[in-house]
Amino acid sequence: MRVENPANASHCLSSPDLLPLIEQGNIEYKMDEVQLGSHTIRSHGLTIARTHMHDWLILVLLVVIWVVILIIHPFYRFVGKDMMDDLRYPLQSNTVPVWAVPMYAVLLPMLIFIFVYIRRRDVYDLHHAVLGLLFSVLVTAVITDSIKNAVGRPRPDFFWRCFPDGKDVYDKWGNVICHGDKSVIREGHKSFPSGHTSWSFAGLGFLSLYLSGKIKAFDRRGHVAKLCIVFFPLLVASLVGISRVDDYWHHWQDVFAGGLLGLVVATFCYLQFYPPPYDANGSGTYAYFRVIEESTANTTNTINAANLPNAMTGEIQIANQQESTDNGFMGMHLARNSNSVLEDVESGKS
Repeated sequence: MRVENPANASHCLSSPDLLPLIEQGNIEYKMDEVQLGSHTIRSHGLTIARTHMHDWLILVLLVVIWVVILIIHPFYRFVGKDMMDDLRYPLQSNTVPVWAVPMYAVLLPMLIFIFVYIRRRDVYDLHHAVLGLLFSVLVTAVITDSIKNAVGRPRPDFFWRCFPDGKDVYDKWGNVICHGDKSVIREGHKSFPSGHTSWSFAGLGFLSLYLSGKIKAFDRRGHVAKLCIVFFPLLVASLVGISRVDDYWHHWQDVFAGGLLGLVVATFCYLQFYPPPYDANGSGTYAYFRVIEESTANTTNTINAANLPNAMTGEIQIANQQESTDNGFMGMHLARNSNSVLEDVESGKS
């Protein structure tokens, strides 16, 4: 038996008609069938935020670390004249502006999370999705910019950053002596890995995993059309990475490494809060099903406590019946003994 569209899980679990079925274990809980409509932002949002207070503090710490990393100068790698053949690509603007990256990698997924919350009224899902997404993006940002500063690989357009007038100058060791804008030169040493690509796959990769769980893309029913929804965010992230090569801001190795980094971090962050998308419970958070289990356990305990007086009453009745039976047997035995005594007396008199 399954519960069809209950108003909320608490009402469903406390319904008298369902208690015997729960006790027998005949109810199958699924995300689409039992919804925690009573667990909203107003009722449980603050409690959940307090529970994950340390996670939010670490998130703020990651922002501070990331800002510090952005201030640090990258390693200025040796760039000789013979290396300039691969670094003479034209200096041009970004096809995907920097400000647009957090828009589609962070804000867009959050809007989808909010839409799902409006439909399901599950604050656990909303909170964990937002927290997981932010961790995915910020951890990726810290790792990406740390590697950028440590490696200091020149961008494909480094020549024109270093020598905007086209006149290259080198020292006695053959290293470049740049005379361009300092901020432009500094940015020219941050090619590996691609930040646009890593951010894109961290945010949109997390969204892809989230959607695959919500629509049950891997439920083994053969609905291949669901994969189109799953792959679309990954396609957008891939196109962003390709644009970085087309704009000559990155080498293809930078884009490949950035995409792999973002996708790996997104997967780890997603699995902290959600089962794998192919899991039977992949449509909800671990916290959601934990609440279901606790509610079921509490209801079962209530049933057992309610049935305990009835069980004790039944045992007392059985004991009384046995006692009355034993008394009846004893009375019959005494009657037989008295009859035999009378017979003996009469026989003696005669």
